[in-house]
Amino acid sequence: MLHRRKLTVLVSALVLAGAAVATPAAALDDPARHGHGHGPTAPEKFVKKVSERAVYRHLQELQRIADRNDGNRAALTPGYEASARYVEKTLRKAGYTTTRDPFTFDLEVVDAATLTVAGGETYDVDQMTFAVNTPVGGITAPLALPAAPDTLGCTAADWAGTSVAGSIALVSRGGCTFAIKVTNAEAAGAVGVAVYNNVPDVLLNGTLGAEGIASVPAAGLTQADGQALAAQAAAGPVTVTLDTRAHPETRESFNVIAQTRAGRTDNVVMLGAHLDGVEDGPGINDNGTGSAVLLETAVQLGKDKRLPNAVRFAWWGAEELGLIGSTAYVEDLVAQPGEIDKIATYLNFDMVGSPNYIIGVYDADQSTHPAPVPVPPGSAETEDVLTGWFDSIGQPWVDTQFSGRSDYQAFILNGVPASGLFTGADGVKTDAEVALFGGTAGITHDPNYHSPGDDLSNVNRKALRIMTAAVAYATYSLALDTSAVNGVESPTDPRPGHGHGPGKGRNDVGRNGHQEGWDRAA
Repeated sequence: MLHRRKLTVLVSALVLAGAAVATPAAALDDPARHGHGHGPTAPEKFVKKVSERAVYRHLQELQRIADRNDGNRAALTPGYEASARYVEKTLRKAGYTTTRDPFTFDLEVVDAATLTVAGGETYDVDQMTFAVNTPVGGITAPLALPAAPDTLGCTAADWAGTSVAGSIALVSRGGCTFAIKVTNAEAAGAVGVAVYNNVPDVLLNGTLGAEGIASVPAAGLTQADGQALAAQAAAGPVTVTLDTRAHPETRESFNVIAQTRAGRTDNVVMLGAHLDGVEDGPGINDNGTGSAVLLETAVQLGKDKRLPNAVRFAWWGAEELGLIGSTAYVEDLVAQPGEIDKIATYLNFDMVGSPNYIIGVYDADQSTHPAPVPVPPGSAETEDVLTGWFDSIGQPWVDTQFSGRSDYQAFILNGVPASGLFTGADGVKTDAEVALFGGTAGITHDPNYHSPGDDLSNVNRKALRIMTAAVAYATYSLALDTSAVNGVESPTDPRPGHGHGPGKGRNDVGRNGHQEGWDRAA
């Protein structure tokens, strides 16, 4: 048997060469694969029921909702409420009982977010999450650049010999996390830090990752504004005032939850996608695509009355404000004895129609990218369901880092296996990815990420079709059998089990992938 890494590369090469690739359809129909004989339709037959055309119709409705509501569907807005009502109405027509799962949270309300050049222009900035406020009126200081051009502030040496002490440091995004950039500049004596984006037309929206990382204010700029400021500072002394202040206010939002009527409820397969977008645009790729694929999958799955395992669907609220809805939901499960243990595995779908797409799968077995977060047992086996589908149809795919930077974070922190799909955000497409998926190297996977241009025209329908099929296949496969993930056999097995545990039959093998750079912390 070929090593899995070699098999993936070989299949990709055959597809690129235009060769016919044999797909093991017979193996997919093997009763031993799913742990049952006669009964529900096979997963590959269910794939045909979940059409990309129907998914696209849901996206059209989400676009209409944004158009009628100030151009966005952000949390706490009428656009989000209308989006939720559309999901609920569609699910009820399909026979589901829907639940609004409310949560409260502290929202950071912006009081000031500017960087002003003395006697000159004022630039918009975005205060980094977990960064400290400036005093009222801001901090006024000289602007300082790293010691050498093109250095990114990722090492102490980048500030050696500079006049950064007592200054506001200005650096470009890239090379390391924002926390590293800010702490290095602070250690060199900076009284504030401004980081400008490395992609055009997007205001950098960053995070330091946790409270207490730095004691100086930190903010993000657009690429054009940062480059203009850097040019001024390189030409001579420039004094600026950085004013970034916010205060918390308690707000309430909600998730939308629905579950199949069929299937055992002590071994639930859970799938989720965030329904909210950013305030700057309609949020159709991010994350109308994941929400719409989830919705059509639920509609078609609700017709099946003989599922061994129940499937629970979640449309998360306030993801763009910090994974708030999914985190609150998991915390509620943990507070109820035994409830979190009923979740067999969780699959996350956040952006699955990017215009310059990759076909990315969360790298739960860390065969390409070391994970900076815990990886619960069973996650690699959940990943295998997705990659196994792609391999069986000759579809190239790559690993994306299992980073926890989406709504699966709270699940994995509480021991629930997870994986998911991703077509890319602000990572730059490589030549190797172009060879696998087409598109354009040197630009981001979604040039309209978090911008007004993330509308219906921003969706690549081929990518959406590929990912729709994968979601449908994985959903039905796990609804039939999770034994490879958590050791729990189907209800027809005389030895029912329960809870999370080591998966069965895993082969630890390599992958051929490329890291995606959409982490808000970098």
